[in-house]
Amino acid sequence: MIYLLQHLAVVLSLALFHIVGPVPIELGMHDGTLAPCPTPAHCARADWPVQESGGDTPQSALESLIPVIQAIGGAEIVERAEGYLHATATSALFGFVDDLELYADNEHAVLQARSVSRLGDSDLGVNSKRLEILRKALIPAPKV
Repeated sequence: MIYLLQHLAVVLSLALFHIVGPVPIELGMHDGTLAPCPTPAHCARADWPVQESGGDTPQSALESLIPVIQAIGGAEIVERAEGYLHATATSALFGFVDDLELYADNEHAVLQARSVSRLGDSDLGVNSKRLEILRKALIPAPKV
């Protein structure tokens, strides 16, 4: 019970001061890939195959997700380079910041995605849900 009260006090303190936490040092590319998740409790990582036979490329898949990311509440694109995108997503209630990365891996025909919380022991599934929204946006609409 005391642990729960201490945890609640920390969360409320962070909410009052909108402490966003430091930018993770593992952001960016490392030997041609995004960093693995340090723990699944506050990080999600996925590789989505891109069907190049239909004319799509990992880069075009990345580009197609930019408006989706911009439509996510609290999201802001921080860095955009050829084949790489870094965005932050800030929660409305407490001001927690998550880092979202996409990497167009043309060599393996996949779009790599990673979403990680800067603070806390658990993200309550927010990062996994964010990646699921992006994954679903990559699925082409059925032809009628």
